[in-house]
Amino acid sequence: MKGIRPRQRVNQADWNGYMKKRGAVAQDDILKRFFDTELPGPDTPISEVPMVALDMETTGLDERRHAIVSIGLIHFTLDRIPLASRRYWVVKPPRPLSEESVTYHHITHSEVSDAPDLDEILEPLLDELAGRLVVVHFRNIERPFLDAAVKSRRGEGVLFPMIDTMSLEARLHRQTLWSRFRRWLGRPPVSIRLDASRQRYGLPTYQGHHALTDALATAELFQAQVAHRYSRDTLLKTFWC
Repeated sequence: MKGIRPRQRVNQADWNGYMKKRGAVAQDDILKRFFDTELPGPDTPISEVPMVALDMETTGLDERRHAIVSIGLIHFTLDRIPLASRRYWVVKPPRPLSEESVTYHHITHSEVSDAPDLDEILEPLLDELAGRLVVVHFRNIERPFLDAAVKSRRGEGVLFPMIDTMSLEARLHRQTLWSRFRRWLGRPPVSIRLDASRQRYGLPTYQGHHALTDALATAELFQAQVAHRYSRDTLLKTFWC
């Protein structure tokens, strides 16, 4: 489930410095190893950046009251998406599922009853993300939910740079002079949801609201965005946030 609320900000120009500082002060060994793993620099061409697409399904929109129920990820580059790299976890939320959330993501009470707590899969999860640029579609879910979940379990949060494919679509379809003119005319804004964004690039429709499928869909969307709107030499700092 997706929603928009104000989020914590980090100086986007110095993500590498931020990660280094967090590594120096981290008390938890798993978090320290994650932060100490070097990321590509901001002036790295995007074609040389190792990436991992990430998606989460949650019980609601507010990380203070709701929880993660599944996580899917897959490694990729601009050239390929090795499906063998995919990982998927169902995790047990601290509170019972609501009927609304079951209807939305189709993860049932029986599935979460035997699932591990997020803390049990945190080490393999962060090992998959370490040293890679995480690509999501709408960072205001994955970023605050993961940070809040880790902070509640380890006493320290986990923030890191992301590439947000929804934000890239917003630059094209929500923030231009033409889009503002359309709104002035009373026309509805162009949808920047995942499936609608994929359709603009001729990508196939997938069944949504499954964390692994949506991670794959996000990886394919970013490949298409770079191919159509940017170039392989575009620097990482153009994308991360």
